[in-house]
This record gives sequence, C-alpha cells and structure tokens, in this order.
Amino acid sequence: MEQIGHYIGGKRVAGTSGRTADVFNPATGEVQAKVALASAEELRAAVENAKAAQPAWAATNPQRRARVMMKFVDLLNRDMDKLAEALSREHGKTFPDAKGDVQRGLEVVEFCIGAPHLLKGEFTEGAGPGIDIYSIRQPLGVVAGITPFNFPAMIPMWKFAPAIACGNAFILKPSERDPSVPIMLAELMVEAGLPEGVLNVVNGDKGAVDAILDDPDIQAIGFVGSTPIAQYIYSRGCANGKRVQCFGGAKNHMIIMPDADIDKAADALIGAGYGAAGERCMAVSVAVPVGKETADRLVEKLIPRVEALKIAPYTAGDDVDMGPLVTGEAKKRVLGLIDRGVEEGAKLVVDGRGFKMQGYEDGFFVGACLFDDVTRDMDIYKTEIFGPVLSVVRAKNYEEALSLPMEHEYGNGVAIYTRDGDAARDFASRINIGMVGVNVPIPVPLAYYTFGGWKASGFGDLNQHGPDAFRFYTRTKTVTQRWPSGIKDGAEFNFKAMG
Repeated sequence: MEQIGHYIGGKRVAGTSGRTADVFNPATGEVQAKVALASAEELRAAVENAKAAQPAWAATNPQRRARVMMKFVDLLNRDMDKLAEALSREHGKTFPDAKGDVQRGLEVVEFCIGAPHLLKGEFTEGAGPGIDIYSIRQPLGVVAGITPFNFPAMIPMWKFAPAIACGNAFILKPSERDPSVPIMLAELMVEAGLPEGVLNVVNGDKGAVDAILDDPDIQAIGFVGSTPIAQYIYSRGCANGKRVQCFGGAKNHMIIMPDADIDKAADALIGAGYGAAGERCMAVSVAVPVGKETADRLVEKLIPRVEALKIAPYTAGDDVDMGPLVTGEAKKRVLGLIDRGVEEGAKLVVDGRGFKMQGYEDGFFVGACLFDDVTRDMDIYKTEIFGPVLSVVRAKNYEEALSLPMEHEYGNGVAIYTRDGDAARDFASRINIGMVGVNVPIPVPLAYYTFGGWKASGFGDLNQHGPDAFRFYTRTKTVTQRWPSGIKDGAEFNFKAMG
C-alpha cells in the first residue's frame, strides 16, 4: 500500500500524526493509497520552514522569480502525461480532461511570468515642494491555499503561482482525496529553481484547515470548495486578521433562446453538463429553454446524446466521455438527490441510476441523468448536485428565464445561447453573476482575466488569477520623501499642506 506524506523543505516527508485517510481508485472502488493527515504541530513545522525561506525569496528580484516560472512551464509540458495519468488514477476523470486540468493551471503560470511588470508601483515627482511620493507592492510573507478534489492540478497552480511570483512562501493544503499531483507539482517547482521551503504541501483534514486559519504567521488564505466551508473559512480567517478569498458552490444556468442553433446548444450542454461527471464548479447543471417549442426541440435533441455518452475508466481510451465520481460517498449523495427529484415530481427522461460498468461493478460510476419539467422550488434545482445530472427548467419568456439565475443563491457562471445581439447584450448587462458566456457554455476566463463568482459563490474582495491575484498576494506601501536642499530653516511644528 502506497503511503503519501507531505512535502516540506524541498523533500517528501512521512506523516507523524498516526492518522491517515484512504485514497481510492474511483473506477474500481479499491483503496490504492493511504495519505497522512497532518496534526497542528506538523502544519506549524511547515509554516516555520516557509517563514525561514521567505525573506530571501522576497529579496530575489522579480525577473529571477519569473525565470523559475518559465522553467516550471517547461517542466509541466515535459511531464504533462505523467501528471495527467496520476490525476486520472486518483480523481477518475478522463485522460484528456486531466491534461486540460494541468493545462489551465499552466496558463496561469504563464501569466505569472509577467510578474516584473505586474509588480510595478507608482511614482509622482514634485507632489509638494521638493517632495516625491511613490508606492511599492510587497509580498505578505507566508500565505496558504486550501484546494478541492475536482481540480487537483489547476486550482493549486491558480493559488501558489501568483503568490510565489509575488515573493511569498506558500503552504498548500490540497484535498486528501487525490493528493499525489500537488506533491508532484511542488517537486517540479523545486526542479525549476524554487528555493526549498518556499512551497510546502501539507495533507490533512479539518484539523489542518483550522491550524491554517489560526496560525499567527499565515497572512492570507485562498480557498475553493463548497459554500458552507467557504463561509466558515472566510469568517474564521477574517476574524483572525487574515486576508481571505473563498469561492464556493454553484448552480450554473444556460438560457436557450428560440433563435438559438438547437444542435449547437445541445452539444454544448452535453459537454458542459456531463464532462468530468459533473464534478466542476462551472458545470452547466440547469438548461432553461425559452418557450414550449424551444424546450420540446431541445429535450428531443438531448435525450439521444445523453444516452450515447461513453462512461468508462480513463484507461478505456481518449474517446471516453466521463468516468466515475470521486468516492462512494459522492455516488451515494448524487443518487439520493436523483431519487429526491423523482419524488418531487420532476420527469426523469434519462435514468442513469442503474448503470453498471462490466468488470468495475464496485466503482463509483453513476450513469448520466436528464430531468425535464424541473421547477425552482425543487431540491434538485436549489442544490448543487455535483454529478452527471442536467435539469431542464422551462421558461415561458426571456424575462422569466432571466429571473431564474438572477434569483438563485449562487452566482458563479451563466450562459446564453442566441443569435440576437441585443438579447445577449441585455443579458450580460443585467445578470448578477460573476462570469457570463454568450454562446460559450463554460465561461472560465483566460488566465489574464480574473475568475470569481458573485452572491453565495464568492467571499472576499478580490478574485483568482489575473491582475486580482497580484493585488491579493501583495500589500501596498506608500513612501513620501524629501531630501534636504542644504538650506536649514529650523524645525516645523505646524501640520502644513504640501501644495
């Protein structure tokens, strides 16, 4: 049985708490490894290590820090298949999807190569008689990231790459469900030239999270996960005087207008709704066709597409559409919500609950499900299912369709499919959601824009990646300076205006 520990001070270290968690192979249901769960003392040791390494790294000029990122990009490309295979083995997502997980993190690292420009401050000459004022961006010190199971490569890189490029040291607490890839990423960072101790990976559960939240030397925390945990981390971290950004749950809608290309909309819904078995915070889980004719045509197009999805382990080839859920617990939860939808009166037009994979009967597979006639009062509409379930909510007109995502508690992503530029412009202007797609089903911004939801999907003032990341991981210092001119007039006792 493989034993997975931590990565501290530039090397793998065994856990000492005596506590472990099972790491499953989602396709077979078998335990394939044990991961150590850190104690508060182990977390504190990692912080001390980071604290010792950070000042020298902060004193390294931004261009040299950027060169580490350049080399890291090369190493990510070199080891892409190796990283993707490890990711698929523990998470269950298909091999091409796992490579995409790494690639979208890599793109943020590429953006961070621009750190020398992004860290430039401001300067005003002659702000007063002989007075110049300038501002500088400086790192916070030791910062931390708490990341989820569904993107074990991408989201850790979204967190640690900008933080480290800014001159901070980083403590990463990844999900204990798929812990191998984060440690592999840390090893590649050191191979790229990052000093040992600047990036540490500490595996753990709530005990490690609470230790991060309460540690006096951790200055900032980034989190991605469910909304209840996001609220907990945000409130406790802020109460301890830390800078905190938290991203929570989602219920992403796609509006399909009567003038939309129904075939393209159906294809988009299949990929966005069932990719990664629905275990994405940007998955489209609600389709909102406008008008009965649009709804009937859409459901007619969706049914054969959903039924034709190829469900299999990642080892079955690159044409697999989706794999298993991450754990048996996740499978049980998703099946329970599907049962609840049937009880509430939604029409289950494609029922994947009985899906069994030959040779993998103990795996965590759930067949693709499609609900029609879902209403906004149903649990399956209000709850983030995080599984391969798409709900069709019929709207009579555009205003009713718009009201659905507007009034939902979550505000992560939303999309509209239409040929009408006026409708798309109105939609993008009025919608109270952080990321909007126009004929784009999953509107995850590119790395040089910022990623973040509104309402119960996001807590904090600044988003992930893009320019906001450099603002989040630095603080501004403003210097007002005057050099003696050689004329001494004596002491000043009045607080005078500079101008």
